[in-house]
Amino acid sequence: MNNCILMAQIIQDPELRYTSDSQTAVAQMLVQFESLRSEEPPTTLKVVGWGNLANEIKQKYSAGDQVVIEGRLRMNLIDRPEGFKEKRAELTASRIHKLAIDRNFEPQASASNTTTAFNSDMPASTAKSNNVVPLRSNAPSRPTHDLGNQDRDYFSTTSESSFEPNIVETSTSANPESEQDLDDIPF
Repeated sequence: MNNCILMAQIIQDPELRYTSDSQTAVAQMLVQFESLRSEEPPTTLKVVGWGNLANEIKQKYSAGDQVVIEGRLRMNLIDRPEGFKEKRAELTASRIHKLAIDRNFEPQASASNTTTAFNSDMPASTAKSNNVVPLRSNAPSRPTHDLGNQDRDYFSTTSESSFEPNIVETSTSANPESEQDLDDIPF
């Protein structure tokens, strides 16, 4: 199934046009998102919306908006005048949501943990802005343990403040040919 969810910033105002035969609305815009590597420039992608979604995109969205787009990703082959074919990615949107950013939000960390403090006597509108999940943690990373040929026991209960994985020894068969392959799909 081809399904893509992308968080990006609109860099070109949506353009609305109509098909010549059935007069179906088509909106297209350019979005930009950060690369996984910091040294690479941001990636630009064409986004297309059809029908009622096209009208919604034109009315509600503009350049500079942060959005989450869900849709299908496809590759188009374009003949270039230089004599070669170029591949371009295009996202056909099925849903789009604007991200609202609360610029006045200041998280408060308690001494015992790094979760956001919540004051119950705050008005509902202010308390709502404290319901934010941080995307990146500033907590130091924990050392990783070399588990080798061992599996973790995920069913045991552990304290979050002092996490140590429970190690369960697994045995491997000395004769792997004697084990039956239960997978019917030959790969």
